[in-house]
Amino acid sequence: MRIGLLTDGGYPYATGESRLWCDRLVRGLAQHEFDIYALSRSAQQEDHGWIQLPPQVQRVRTAPLWAPEDDGHTYGRRERRRFVHHFKELAAAVCAESAVCGESDGFADGLYGLAELARERGGLYAALRSEVAVRVLESACRVPGARRAMHAATVPDYLEFVDQLERALRPLSLDWYGDDGLGAVDLCHAASGGSAALPGLLAKRFFGVPLLVTEYGVQLRAHYLAASDGELTAPVRALLAAFQGRLAAEVYRQASVITPGNTHARRWQEKCGADRAKLRTVYPGMAADRFAAVGDGDDSGDPHTLVWVGRIEPAKDLIALLHAFAEVRKEEPPARLRLFGPPVQGPEAATYLAHCKALAAQLFPDEAADAHAVGDNPVSFEEIGGPEAPELADAYASGGVVVLSSVVEGFPISLVEAMFCGRATVSTDVGAVVEVIGGTGLVVPPRNPRALGDACLALLRDPERRARLGAAARARALELFTIEQNLTAFRGIYLELISHSPVRREAEAVDADGEPLPFAHPAEAHVPGHWTGSGTAASGSTPRWADAPVRGLVGADATPKEARA
Repeated sequence: MRIGLLTDGGYPYATGESRLWCDRLVRGLAQHEFDIYALSRSAQQEDHGWIQLPPQVQRVRTAPLWAPEDDGHTYGRRERRRFVHHFKELAAAVCAESAVCGESDGFADGLYGLAELARERGGLYAALRSEVAVRVLESACRVPGARRAMHAATVPDYLEFVDQLERALRPLSLDWYGDDGLGAVDLCHAASGGSAALPGLLAKRFFGVPLLVTEYGVQLRAHYLAASDGELTAPVRALLAAFQGRLAAEVYRQASVITPGNTHARRWQEKCGADRAKLRTVYPGMAADRFAAVGDGDDSGDPHTLVWVGRIEPAKDLIALLHAFAEVRKEEPPARLRLFGPPVQGPEAATYLAHCKALAAQLFPDEAADAHAVGDNPVSFEEIGGPEAPELADAYASGGVVVLSSVVEGFPISLVEAMFCGRATVSTDVGAVVEVIGGTGLVVPPRNPRALGDACLALLRDPERRARLGAAARARALELFTIEQNLTAFRGIYLELISHSPVRREAEAVDADGEPLPFAHPAEAHVPGHWTGSGTAASGSTPRWADAPVRGLVGADATPKEARA
C-alpha cells in the first residue's frame, strides 16, 4: 500500500527524535511505499537538508511554516463573501467559552470551508492577513459568551494572532490535494497532531483517505508549554490555545485510529475529545542493540557514581539534583555525580549550565588529598563524545545508578536507555515515568531534593538491590520499547485500516507493458456490496475478525500490571 507520511519539523530533516522514529518506521516497513509530506519549521532546518532516504520513499514534498508565503492570490467580491462567511464560523468557534475541547462542528465548517475556497480559488495568505479578517476576529472576541481573556484584546493582539493563524493554516493552501498527491495514497499517517495532521484532514475530506494519528508528545500540551514563556500577551495566548484545542478535537474526531506513545499522552487526548475506542497505545521503538554490550556485560559500573544524561535545560531541574547530591555526600563521602549531555545550544541553555557549574563549585569546593595535590570536584559536567564517554552507552556504563530529576517530561528517553543498559534508576514522578519504570526503579516527587537524595542513597548502599532492579529494568525495556514491537504494532494497524477502506488505485494495477498485475489488489476489494458497512451479516456487516485486537499492539488494557504502579 502507499502511505502518505505527514510530518511537522521532523522527518526527513536530520533533527529530533521524531525524525528517528519515522525513519525507523519507513525502513522497517519496506513492503509499503511512502510519500513524505513535510512541513519545515526554520531556515536552519532546511539548510541542513534531508537524511538519506530509503528506496521505499517514492516522493517528498515540503512546505515552510516559518516564513511569509505570499502566494499572490487575491479574491474577488464573491470569493471575499465566502471567505468572510467561513472565517466568521471559525473565529466564533475559537472565541466561544467552550473553545478548548469537545464538539467542534462550527469550527469544522469554517475550517473545511476555507480549505475548499483555497483549493478552488487559490491560497488564503492575503485574505487571512487582511483588514477584513481582523474586523471579523475583533467582533468574535467582543460578542457575549466569548472567553474573558479575549475581551481585553487590542489591535496588536489581533494582528499577532492572524499572523500565527495564517502560518498554522498554511497547509490548507498547499497544492498537495490532487489525484497525483494525497489523493493517490491509501492511508495518511500523521506523525504528530496540529498542523501536521491538517493535510490528513483534507485528504479524508476530499478523497476519503483514512487518517492515522501518532503522538509521542501531545501537540496541544507542547503548545501550552511553549506559549507560557511570556513573549505573547494573555489575549493572544488565549486565542492560540483555543484554536489549537479546537484543531486537536477535530483531528481526533476524524482520525480512524490514534496511537499515543504512553498513557500520559493518552489522558491528554481523552480530555481533548478523543474517543477511547480509537486509542491504541504504541510505545516508541528505540534501538536496543547500541546498549547491548553494556546491558549484557558483567560490569555494573562504579558503585559510588551517580549518572545523569540529558540536555542541559531548566526543565531537567539540575539545581534540585545538585542539592540532593549534597545530602548524598554527607552520608557517602566517596560518592560522585557525573552529568553527561550533548553540546549546549542557545544562550538560555548556556546561562543555565553556567549557573549549575557555579552552584556545584559552591556546594562542593575542590577537594585535595594533601597540600601538594590538585583539588578534585565530585561533580563533573561532560559532553557525550568526549574522552571519558565517546559513546552514549559509555555514559550509562560509568555509574551504578542513573538519575532523572526533571520537573517536565513526556516520554523519558534517557530512562529507557538506562533500562536497556541494565542500570537501576531513581526518577521524579513526571510525565510517563511511572508507566515506563513499572516497578523496576525508585520514583520520588519532583522538586524534592531530600527525597531524591534518600532514594539515591538507598541504591548506592545496596548492591544486590541495584543488580536486581537493573536486570528487571532491562527485561522490561526489551519487551516493550524496542523497534521490533513498534513496527509490529504499526504493521498490524496499517493492515487493519486498509482492510476497512476501499481500494482506490485501479489505474496502477498494470505493469510497464500495460498488462494486469496479479494480486495487485486484495481479494476483499472484489466482494460485492458494502461489506464494511453497518448492519446484519447478510447485508455486509464488518466481519468479526476485523474487530479483533491487532497482535503486537501495546494497548492501555494490555499494559502489564507493574506498569500501572
